[in-house]
Amino acid sequence: MTAPARTDRGSEELIRAEEPVLAHNYHPLPVVVARAEGAWVEDVEGRRYLDMLAGYSALNFGHRHPALIEAAHRQLDRLTLTSRAFHNDRLAGFAERLAALTGTDMVLPMNTGAEAVESGIKVARKWAYDVKGVPADRATIVVAADNFHGRTTTIVSFSTDETARGGFGPFTPGFRIVPYNDLAALEAAVDETTAAVLIEPIQGEAGVLIPDDGYLAGVRELTRRKGCLFVADEIQSGLGRTGHTLAVEHESVVPDVVLLGKALGGGIVPVSAVVGSREVLGVLHPGEHGSTFGGNPLAAAVGTAVVELLETGEFQHRAAELGAVLREGLAGLVGRGVVGFRARGLWAGVDVDPALGSGREISERLMREGILVKDTHGSTIRLAPPLTVTAEELAGALGTLEKVLTS
Repeated sequence: MTAPARTDRGSEELIRAEEPVLAHNYHPLPVVVARAEGAWVEDVEGRRYLDMLAGYSALNFGHRHPALIEAAHRQLDRLTLTSRAFHNDRLAGFAERLAALTGTDMVLPMNTGAEAVESGIKVARKWAYDVKGVPADRATIVVAADNFHGRTTTIVSFSTDETARGGFGPFTPGFRIVPYNDLAALEAAVDETTAAVLIEPIQGEAGVLIPDDGYLAGVRELTRRKGCLFVADEIQSGLGRTGHTLAVEHESVVPDVVLLGKALGGGIVPVSAVVGSREVLGVLHPGEHGSTFGGNPLAAAVGTAVVELLETGEFQHRAAELGAVLREGLAGLVGRGVVGFRARGLWAGVDVDPALGSGREISERLMREGILVKDTHGSTIRLAPPLTVTAEELAGALGTLEKVLTS
């Protein structure tokens, strides 16, 4: 790793120092990371931890991947921002390669995942009015219960998580919520006003919930038959995490619109995008939507380097191959502290016996043993290591989990 960052304050003091000056919208684990490389991080005292969360998939390629750092350094020496008032020499190549990687026609570059979702909502509504002919201000979007698409006011309007919603109304109208993995309920909710069905192919925040085989294909068939869009939120599930470039590929499904983020910025800069067909994204015209930083040259350079890594197929293959190791290891823990799990590629939701502690308590015990994970709800923890993790590191993490659950 690089030389230690200089600080005259230890972990405990730094955590205390945050309390009066940072808004309390997070409850992080009590570890203060100062350095990182690959799948490993170090705190300010030099203690090492295996990162089994990877920034909720923002670090799919590990911390400070050499190719991504080099791309960022090269671009920092040339140009960082023009705004979209002007063209820049990196944006066209980024859009071309991202469209080719995802099998789509057009790219709308943004910054954060929530911005991609908000942009997808706007595009779907505009398409409903301009193409489908829905009367003005009548468009609806059908979403799934227990979703997590972000935390903006509009997005929490269709959340079923009261922690995310409470105290933030009034809420944006125009959304219908149906149970996840329920095609009959979805069909009943779609009508002539429906602009789109917006779902996560795998619900990450809900505990890595994987729908039944055929669900995604059923969503695709239903939306085609009913004349509305299928918008897939692949912000966590996409870009190699599940063993394919996109999670919808497990069912050979092609949505009308795909929302990307997190890993697209390589853990260096926030980069997100809405990608889709020309018929859909073509409804936008100058002045109707935008972002000062969306598509900036630095983001485009890093994003292009991310696409280059994925074009080789190496990381998708690693996720599939090591995912088998992850599933086998977790299967061996069922009945030994684990009551159930769901896994696809290098992504798993692990339900721990509540008698052993909450997800937060298990995460803290793993942290003390040098493994970083994060809880979701109740006694469920998430495992999402960088796709650069080795089989040995993965086996070590599973061994530590076994120790924590059985000792």
